Formats: sequence, C-alpha cells, structure tokens
Amino acid sequence: MSEVGTSPVVRAHGVRAVEVKVFADAEQVPLLRSFAADIAMRLDFDLDAIEDLRMAVDEACSLLVRAAVPGSALACGFEPGEQVITVRVGVDATGPTPPSADAMGWQILTTLAQGVTERVEPAGGGHRVTIELTSGPAGIDSP
Repeated sequence: MSEVGTSPVVRAHGVRAVEVKVFADAEQVPLLRSFAADIAMRLDFDLDAIEDLRMAVDEACSLLVRAAVPGSALACGFEPGEQVITVRVGVDATGPTPPSADAMGWQILTTLAQGVTERVEPAGGGHRVTIELTSGPAGIDSP
C-alpha cells in the first residue's frame, strides 16, 4: 500500500501540500524522508535545514512504526509555508503510550525540529498517535 495525494492549492514556492500513506513498516521510512527532503529543497531551505528535517521525519516515523498496529498505515502529511514546513505523522497504535515515552527518540526529535507536539486519541476501539513537527531554515522560528 502506497498512496500519495496532493492539494490542488499551490503553496509557497509553487509547492503543494502532500499526504503520503504507506504501510507502517521501517522499510517505508526512507520514502517519507525523501519526500521531506525534496519539499525542503523546493522551499529553498539551506542544506543543514534540509538534513535536520530529513532526520526529524525519520525519527518521528520510526517512533510511530514501533508503536503501530501490525499491518496498519502510516500517514504523513507535508504542509509547506513561506519559511516553514509542518509535518504530521500518524498511525493506529497498539496502546495509548505517547511517543515522548521513548526519552532518547523524543530528545533527538525535539532537537532536530523547531517545534514538536504529540497527540494520543481514541480511534475505532484503539488509539491514534500523531506527531506534528515544524521546521525551517536556521534562524527562522516556527509559528
């Protein structure tokens, strides 16, 4: 399973919002890292900011893949802004444990991104865990 949807609305630098759904499997994470890096390049992020975003998406996805219900989908949305990109990654999880419970992974993620939030919500008899992160060029604070 791989699905890609793009917004009909063109955002900053001619880049559209994108949502990608893949199996919640570690083998799929490089695909999402590549999407993140490509969008950051199109938004004219500097090389360090591109690499930070790529690694932040990798860490967010890795945290969620470990918590995912086997066979479920990992949904990753990329919303470009003028000087920032917002990434939302979500998965149906086996339990209500937030990603921040993995202290080392959460520390890495919060160091790489300018802003990070998490949500755990009931969903269909289980739980939906979401990480939202914002990133941009060095020296630019996220909203």
